[in-house]
Amino acid sequence: MAVTLKATKRNSYAKSATRQIRESGHVPAVVYGKEKESKSIAVNSIDLVKTVRDEGRNAIISLDIEGDKPVDVMLHEYQMDPLKDELEHVDFYIVNMSEEMDVEVALNLEGEAIGTKDGGVLQQPLYELQVRAKPADIPEEISVDVSSLAIGDSIAIADLPKSDKYEFTDDEETTIATVVPPDTLNDVEEAPEENAEPELVGASDDEEEK
Repeated sequence: MAVTLKATKRNSYAKSATRQIRESGHVPAVVYGKEKESKSIAVNSIDLVKTVRDEGRNAIISLDIEGDKPVDVMLHEYQMDPLKDELEHVDFYIVNMSEEMDVEVALNLEGEAIGTKDGGVLQQPLYELQVRAKPADIPEEISVDVSSLAIGDSIAIADLPKSDKYEFTDDEETTIATVVPPDTLNDVEEAPEENAEPELVGASDDEEEK
């Protein structure tokens, strides 16, 4: 079931009007879709952040625009102010609930690989997977149990359980988790020579050269 988010229409695109929108706790946005007329709107920043945090990045949002019928959308893109760490602009994409679409879904590794207990290092080359599904069938995340991985073992996309609701579009041979042997060359520190004189802490370059 889609979560509802209220929106107001934007009639002015002047910088002063945009500034007022942000100062009022809202963020300028645009909503558009395939063969759909784009509309400029504004939504409450806190409500939007809470919705994405609670429902996930790929949540279906019922956008309730004043004066219009609610429309099902997904958060498509957003821009952040790097200095203030605040939302500057948001793009919503109108979805067709009966058509498949391609999205990125977070990949979450679960468990402690047994290989790490033997000194191995768990590596995760991918943190998101490309998934094709109808909007209502998009998973919030893909969880993979890595507890059985020993040193030298790996998991590829082809090893993931198949679903009748979605499919992965990345190369099936792509590795998503692996346990590699410890790099002993980097872990072993060079021992000082037995007859080497200790370095003087805080000594100047001139003193060291003498």
